[in-house]
Amino acid sequence: MREVAEESEVGQLFVTSLIRSQLRLALVVAGGFLIILIGIPVLLTLFPSISGVTVFTVPVPWLLLGFCIYPLVIGCAALYVRSASRNEKRFQDLIDEF
Repeated sequence: MREVAEESEVGQLFVTSLIRSQLRLALVVAGGFLIILIGIPVLLTLFPSISGVTVFTVPVPWLLLGFCIYPLVIGCAALYVRSASRNEKRFQDLIDEF
């Protein structure tokens, strides 16, 4: 911990490594979320017959957007938080070894 507090080269290396791993994690989670989010309109474009289907008078595209997107957002957020916490724990363990 002293290396980080004193801003030594080793401490800077550790912090830079943590920042890179957190950035990589954020980009992977955001990229996966965007791919799935963009996939819904692509699916509806490729199969226009889905737009005419209704379930209890609610169009299927609305159901996809309403019931698939929110669990996806919550799942991506939970994945990000769990993975970011794991990255920070690894960083803390690495710092504690010094």
